[in-house]
Amino acid sequence: MKFPQKHTLQQIATIISSTYIGDAAFPVYGMNEIHVVTEGDIVFVDHPKYYDKALNSAATVILINKEVECPEGKGLLISDDPFRDFNKLTEYFKPFQKASGHIAESAQIGKNTIVQPNVFIGNNVKIGENCLIHSNVSIYDECIIGNNVIIHAGTVLGADAFYYKTRPTGYDKLLSGGRVVIDHHVEIGALCTIDKGVSGDTFIGAGTKIDNQVQIGHDTIIGEKCLIAAQTGIAGCVIVEDEVTIWGQVGIRSDVRIRKGTILLAQTGVSKSTEENTRYWGTPSGEARTKLREFAAVKKLPGLIDKIK
Repeated sequence: MKFPQKHTLQQIATIISSTYIGDAAFPVYGMNEIHVVTEGDIVFVDHPKYYDKALNSAATVILINKEVECPEGKGLLISDDPFRDFNKLTEYFKPFQKASGHIAESAQIGKNTIVQPNVFIGNNVKIGENCLIHSNVSIYDECIIGNNVIIHAGTVLGADAFYYKTRPTGYDKLLSGGRVVIDHHVEIGALCTIDKGVSGDTFIGAGTKIDNQVQIGHDTIIGEKCLIAAQTGIAGCVIVEDEVTIWGQVGIRSDVRIRKGTILLAQTGVSKSTEENTRYWGTPSGEARTKLREFAAVKKLPGLIDKIK
């Protein structure tokens, strides 16, 4: 998430009431999670396990809960609760905007696009040309939709990320300041849910077709010409490369990469990254033929046991 204008390290420290290490005039251009940070971004870290990863990341400002040696060319923001203060920055730069109507005045809708009754379109949404948005679709603030996109009834684009920190008092929500971006020639089925990024974009590539009742988590990137069948659940921060086929009721955990040409057969549970142009099946997932041979071998076990007896 980029800020509307450049800020200084001192200005950011003032917003969150923290101390800082580094040049007060050090430039800050945005904020992002560790997997999408770029030069000029703030990243937060609140666990020693990830200190080195954050300090050595592309981020140039690290919001951290320990005074450490500041890497050359970077700045530090010292906080007793980086999670809380990252939320403060999201609230400051991307505050919630109340809707003024079913279709926001700031929304941009392209030529020949059809919007059916009872559709909600939030603030600063951009929809391209020749799209068809069916009834009861909700498109939250800041979403970007390309040309020739079809979205079927009941789908929700841009709901908050499912991201919580456990506190003694309960679960503390990490606020979402990102977007959903849909490229050209995408079709999204009925009752799908695509969550916006925490600070970056959840992205659906050109030509991808999504069946009904599919869930796609925050900051996930779906490539071009993918097919995703009904009741698939894809967690946050997943990368699905081009021309992947995902059949019904597949579950994919966070932070994995589904490589180009992968086929995930129905009800596969994916916990590790895949290889290109390979079919997978089962939970935990494995190469489909191997898993089927293992399954066939297991079916023979009762007979083998009887022979031993």
